[in-house]
Amino acid sequence: MRIEGVLSAPRIDGDMKVVAINGSPRLIGNTANAVGDLFDELEKEGIETEHVQIYADHLSPCNDCRSCEMRGDGRCIIEDDRLNEIVDMMAEADGIVLASPTYYGSCTGQMKIFLERAGLATETGGLRLRRKVGAALVVQAHEGGSMVYSELVNFMLRNQMVVCGSTPCTILTAKDTPGYLKDEAGMRALRTLGREMSWLLGSLSR
Repeated sequence: MRIEGVLSAPRIDGDMKVVAINGSPRLIGNTANAVGDLFDELEKEGIETEHVQIYADHLSPCNDCRSCEMRGDGRCIIEDDRLNEIVDMMAEADGIVLASPTYYGSCTGQMKIFLERAGLATETGGLRLRRKVGAALVVQAHEGGSMVYSELVNFMLRNQMVVCGSTPCTILTAKDTPGYLKDEAGMRALRTLGREMSWLLGSLSR
């Protein structure tokens, strides 16, 4: 393996898949487009990708019934939305990207609902996401991106996922679409994350 600034990605054997969970209410916005750019890097290495935009799913909030804890089956008791289906997709994938814009210093309400319900179900249901490769992607208008990044990474660490980072962190600054393209440091981080995630997936698959 050669070292040229970054580690060369090992050849990926077999089918690998990364699923991105996008909490933005804008279906075509900075966050969605940034996910697409990250996927471009992954697809160069033959990794299959899928983009899930949870805003359209109208997820019900967690009511702290603790049914998932009592049952321990890794599923939420609320079955009239797509939460369990999305968690199943994550459990079947090799890598997971959590993406959210910053709304008033935190992740979006849609993403917060997802983290609460999915987190409780997966933690109490045998850690279904354990050792999956995870990455966080955040878009901020001015500030708050670090808080959102920490929220997303905390979900991964609590689920004992293998978190992949970048230098700098993938926190892009933008307001109007496609303003994120003007953030040179953020775009560099996005490309770096794609390469590092590909390398980590390939290394773990050997």
